[in-house]
Amino acid sequence: MPYFIFGDRAPLIGCIDELDKAFNWAEKYGLTILIDLHTAPMSQNGFDNGGISGVCKWAQLPDEVEFVLSVLERLAKRYGHRQALMGIEIINEPNTTTSWPMMNVTERYKAVDPELAEGTGPIGFDWLKDFYVTAYHRLRDVDKGALPADKAVVFHDGFDIEQWKDFMRGDDGKLAPEFENVVLDTHQYLMTAEMMGCPQTVEDYDDFVRNTYAPMIAEMSEYFPVIVGEWCLFNSVGCGVDTHGGQSVLNGEEGAQAETLTAEQKRSLYQGVAESQLAAWSKGSGFYYWNYKLLTGTMVGVAVTDAALHEKTADFDFFDYEADETKPVD
Repeated sequence: MPYFIFGDRAPLIGCIDELDKAFNWAEKYGLTILIDLHTAPMSQNGFDNGGISGVCKWAQLPDEVEFVLSVLERLAKRYGHRQALMGIEIINEPNTTTSWPMMNVTERYKAVDPELAEGTGPIGFDWLKDFYVTAYHRLRDVDKGALPADKAVVFHDGFDIEQWKDFMRGDDGKLAPEFENVVLDTHQYLMTAEMMGCPQTVEDYDDFVRNTYAPMIAEMSEYFPVIVGEWCLFNSVGCGVDTHGGQSVLNGEEGAQAETLTAEQKRSLYQGVAESQLAAWSKGSGFYYWNYKLLTGTMVGVAVTDAALHEKTADFDFFDYEADETKPVD
């Protein structure tokens, strides 16, 4: 959800009615919804999906931090007792001191207005942890968000999952009594593995997922229920070109001029990396497949997660569809 969802940040257009529809549909068909506040005023990450590319100043602006808290409260009040609500995620992908050098925002996502971007910088973990605790209490407070305890409060790891082992702990090392139903969200992509030095081969992808991602998820699940809130099959081998860690048509990478893999090779590639990733994510409490297509072939799948019971499964397949441009698509 964008920070302007309620229509109170002109000239941006609100869209709360669309979320109302989503809840109605979800409840009709037995689905659950995790609301993820995906943008913040002046951006929490500077990404092309963070509200304003090349700018990351939200955490430096107390009034805008307060505005985000007010949005979370209003979402909790509106949907807290809806059957379909799984939980509310406080803020999507804050760009922290760990991720800042790797993400290289100021070069990767050029600001349209350089003056507006002045002062752009990463979010410190001490600040982020304090914000998460504040947001948790504001969401649960009966006079503010009033989010019931059976609805999860979810927080993103800021691209450094190791930072959270001592978070919200009591003197006994367990989750402090003041916190209930808290879930840790981590976003893990093959493109991130590439940025971390993983060679661009199918075998190396598989090795990285099995020997880095899987044990990481298993270890952190001892501290919090862990969900992989975003993952997909995107990788440079499938694109036929080095995407430089997932760059796309949105930020300068157009993809290969011609296919480098046959349809059968692509099927094998995507099914292989899907299998290894699904095995890794099964070490945690669930996952959400990010299915927006930019440079890869078409991916069709059904992803279902049940963080509490682990009773649901997922199945994926890859196929090529070649349209006849002289006929309408049916």
